[in-house]
Amino acid sequence: MRATINRGRYASEEEVVAAALQLLEARETLYREKLAELQEKITAEIESLDRGEGIDGETVFAELEAESQRLEAQMTQASEAVK
Repeated sequence: MRATINRGRYASEEEVVAAALQLLEARETLYREKLAELQEKITAEIESLDRGEGIDGETVFAELEAESQRLEAQMTQASEAVK
């Protein structure tokens, strides 16, 4: 704290503490906003799934695996072309 005051940005320990508390409050406000946003997205997605609009997990993982294999093949081809 003393180093912060010595740099001249703050005149006292009280100013440093006040600034720190403002930053903490801003951080907590941002956290609450992001959490609320995430909760809204989760709720919307659950409702979507309840309406049958989702993709089952097995399909998602199969698509991810296929994409992974495709990318791996591309990387292998690119590596061989450099040789």
